[in-house]
Amino acid sequence: MAFDFLTKQQKDQYGTFSGEPNEIQLTRFFHLDETDLELVLQRRGAHNRLGFAILLTSARFLGTFVNDVIRDVPSNVHVYLSKQLSISDISNLAEYSKRGTTRREHMVQIRKFYGYKEFKDAASWLKLCKLLFTRAWLSNERHGLLFDFSTAWLIQNKVILPGVTTLVKLITDIKVRCEKRLWKKLSAMPNKSEQKELITLFELVPNTRISNFDYYRKGPVTVSSVAFNKAIERYLYFKSFNVESYDFSKIPPVRFKTLARHAGLISMYKIMRMPNDRKIAILVAYVALFVVNSLDDALDVFDLLMADINRQSKLIGIKKRLRTLKDLDKSALYLASVCVQLLEDYTDSKSLARMVGTKPAKKRLKIAIDTINEVARPQNHNYHDEVVEQYSRIRTILSNFLNHIYFHHTPIGESVTDALAYLKMIWPENKHFLIDAPTEIIDKTWSRLVYDENDRIKKQGYVLCLLSKAQDALRRRDIYLNLSDRWSDPRAKLLQGEQWLSNRAAICSSLGHPINPEEAIKDLTVQLDNSYRKVATNFDKNKAVQIDRSGKQPSLTITNLDKLDEPESLVKLKNRVFELIPKVDITELLLEVHQLTGFANQFTHISESKSRADNLHISICAVLMAEACNVGHGPIENPNKLELTEHRLDWVKQNYLRAETITAANSLLVDYQTKLWLPNKWGGGEVASADGLRFVVPVKTIHAGPNKKYFGGNWGLTWYNFMSDQYAGFFGVVIPGTIRDSIYLLQGLLEQETSLQPKEIMTDTTGTSLFSVWFILVIGLSVFTKNGRCR
Repeated sequence: MAFDFLTKQQKDQYGTFSGEPNEIQLTRFFHLDETDLELVLQRRGAHNRLGFAILLTSARFLGTFVNDVIRDVPSNVHVYLSKQLSISDISNLAEYSKRGTTRREHMVQIRKFYGYKEFKDAASWLKLCKLLFTRAWLSNERHGLLFDFSTAWLIQNKVILPGVTTLVKLITDIKVRCEKRLWKKLSAMPNKSEQKELITLFELVPNTRISNFDYYRKGPVTVSSVAFNKAIERYLYFKSFNVESYDFSKIPPVRFKTLARHAGLISMYKIMRMPNDRKIAILVAYVALFVVNSLDDALDVFDLLMADINRQSKLIGIKKRLRTLKDLDKSALYLASVCVQLLEDYTDSKSLARMVGTKPAKKRLKIAIDTINEVARPQNHNYHDEVVEQYSRIRTILSNFLNHIYFHHTPIGESVTDALAYLKMIWPENKHFLIDAPTEIIDKTWSRLVYDENDRIKKQGYVLCLLSKAQDALRRRDIYLNLSDRWSDPRAKLLQGEQWLSNRAAICSSLGHPINPEEAIKDLTVQLDNSYRKVATNFDKNKAVQIDRSGKQPSLTITNLDKLDEPESLVKLKNRVFELIPKVDITELLLEVHQLTGFANQFTHISESKSRADNLHISICAVLMAEACNVGHGPIENPNKLELTEHRLDWVKQNYLRAETITAANSLLVDYQTKLWLPNKWGGGEVASADGLRFVVPVKTIHAGPNKKYFGGNWGLTWYNFMSDQYAGFFGVVIPGTIRDSIYLLQGLLEQETSLQPKEIMTDTTGTSLFSVWFILVIGLSVFTKNGRCR
């Protein structure tokens, strides 16, 4: 971790005025009450009274005393205080600045009267250290956030701000202590023999040149039965270390995951060279994380495999239908001709008997009926016949699925777990028909394929029916796994029992909701009824919204919004603004942004080393530019410049670019932008929008999905991005395939690490869901349709 994490601008603004205080700040910090006035008016001379007032209010606002009451204090503060003291001539402050002794005496009096303490005060220092250590331990917050928290706490508790280097060193030392504490706790969990087992991760896999550490951290990339079995093998390998028996309850999850991700990225040889306690701690975290991840990967493969089987079954069914359409047409036309004869008025029973009563006619008629019954598909056909034909793809995974994955269930999912337990018990037996199998899972759509003509349960049909129901129940979390992360019980993350009862009042009060849920439901019912009546009353008058009854079901149509032509004045303004924008090299722009914000300092080495290479920010900006423009390192490399050599750029990319460092750098940029005057003219950061971009994935991965509309015949994913009304992207997440955005919408608001706190989120129709969650969190949800806007 970097020792000097503040930018030059942050250091220069520490304990000083960064600009003129606004009206709210003047009223809050620079207003002199009766007590202040009584103390100020004890000074002799207008210059002493005004200087004393400036020292007093500046200490209240900045947390420290200004060095020069003239140069270091904005003019509006001078004017605001002089009006309260009825001083018309501010120029006499120059006389106050000449006497340093008077200033020092005033500082002592202010400290004594208002109870200001020095940073070296033992009680205050110890309390701040405890607070910082707790926050750093529990949340693993960035250095900059801890620095801002420390500054605010010192000001609030009337502790004079220390030198910037002192506070930076304190925060860095506390972060280091947290890291060492984490290593100590984790390394103490395994005993000597278990530590030796962990060291076997560095051994080579038989007949390969790859270590177990590198071999098993690579997850599945294809969707197949073989991939599922390998994923289970990987899960069992990590589970053999028995780390789930360790008590991780006293380790903050965010710290644990950060260390584990760190282990999943760095080289095995770097871990081998680490001190023993740190090495064992990283291996424990690595194995504990990959036990969960490998199980999640196995279930992901199972889910995708079932989806692929259903997709392939549909394609097979469609191809079969296309091949038999000629027979279907021939039989249907023949039956149609017979029906025409039956409906003719002149047809009597004798002529009808002559037409269909002969033996050849009856045979042909029966063939036509059988053909239609075989080929024709009922409405909403689900292609279960073709699913059964792919039983061989499922049979190879059943042993691992039944014997190594242990599901828990909600009351609704009990029938599925009972059926899985039964199938696990009888699976080794080679039976074509099942006896006393649980039948609650068999619905009408599967009954024809599960039961034969003698009402016996066919094994193949039952297995496929059960796995299909298990997939549905798993997606709804009617069945779940305790050890999993993505497929766990969502209720386990909620406050339960006494913990909820003891915190319910405070939580409901902070969210502005009544404790009694019936009151909230009653209020919502009234709101819904009033809104409905208002819409119904004005519906006939609203020409932009109509009910279309031309189809089978009525549908709501919204008239397209008319395009507004840009006025000539706006066109001129846009052209003028474009002319004023300077033309700069994009690389220079990136380096200038770093000079202003220091965002490149957030990219720390994967080994968490404090040392920094010379001009490292140039290499980081170059790699970011190459990655963002997707041009590779070739166009950016310069063998004559150390910072841009091929070796240096590759080293930076491998060791500095990670999800957590990119997140930290982006958070710093967003927080910096919120302090600029122009973004605050655009918005206050309380409104955000969310939408997705689709990308084709050219490599094999289970985290991509098919969608002909967006990816054609390829597989792809969605980049779901969140943008504030200050035009800053504050969060992004990769969505496999084209899963509904609404599942990830809440994640972006709750897991983003910037200072923005959006209160309203705007999205399209794919993000509409979970309205009850938005109500509970008091977050507005605005939905945009293709034709208009509804709220």
